[in-house]
Amino acid sequence: MPIPDFQTVMLPLLESLADGRVWTMREVTEHLSKRYNLTDEEFNELLPSGKARLFSNRVAWAKTHMKIAGLIDNPNRGRISLSEVGRAVLAKKPAVINMKFLRQFDGYDEFTRSKKPSSSEVAPQFEEESVHEKSPLELLEESFGVLQAALKDELLIRLKNGSPAFFERAVLTLLTAMGYGITGDAQLTGQPGDGGIDGVIREDKLGLDIVCIQAKRYAEASVGRPALQQFSGSMDGYKAKKGVILTTSSFSREAIAFVDRIEGKRVVLIDGEQLADLMILHNVGVTTSEVYALKVLSGDFFDEDEV
Repeated sequence: MPIPDFQTVMLPLLESLADGRVWTMREVTEHLSKRYNLTDEEFNELLPSGKARLFSNRVAWAKTHMKIAGLIDNPNRGRISLSEVGRAVLAKKPAVINMKFLRQFDGYDEFTRSKKPSSSEVAPQFEEESVHEKSPLELLEESFGVLQAALKDELLIRLKNGSPAFFERAVLTLLTAMGYGITGDAQLTGQPGDGGIDGVIREDKLGLDIVCIQAKRYAEASVGRPALQQFSGSMDGYKAKKGVILTTSSFSREAIAFVDRIEGKRVVLIDGEQLADLMILHNVGVTTSEVYALKVLSGDFFDEDEV
């Protein structure tokens, strides 16, 4: 079944606490996963950032919203229990608990209204009517992913519209930023008849290992096998056993298959999407616009047992 959204989880979570004991978040999350018959794959599915489990995150947000409303107590770090308000709510046997339901509690209503509306404003809504509401962290990561995708597209457009010489310099800058070669030693060949070798990097100070580079600035067409064959053959002129081909487009299936059959040489292929990812990761052609520090409560600070 689909992984339930965090509002759907609210009532089952509250019902799980009805036994009166103190649960750990891990215990209640595993209990709810069994209630929803989640597979191991569904239970272990991660958020886009890859840093947290999706279902665990939704249970945590369900707990957070109900705690703000006063339905759940948080007696100590990582543990929860049913409050008297929560017990009274369950006694009424509600059909559903969601953000709209929680608005009846003063603490939660204040939480969802960041400001008092003026006479000309409509009271701010928290999208509580949405049945499939994503958690705030999911929305944040999803928005970040959209911005990253747009940045990647813009990077590739600028690279495709630039001159071939600019693209060659850009890929050399990237490889140097990634730690390949000695700073300042990467160079363009700039020679006619170089067989497709656009640049070389000497990996060590003695020049014992050379990496040949080819930069293919294609708008749409993929890089085919003939280009790779020519590049591989031209590496012999530099006595090189390593090579990298970077393109703004993609590689044909024949080209990818050919690379695996080259004997005595190692050639790495970087397509447009990988190229953009690497430029963003290593801050080549991009700059940081804003930094948002997402802070969480320090359990150690409030742990009185440690005082």
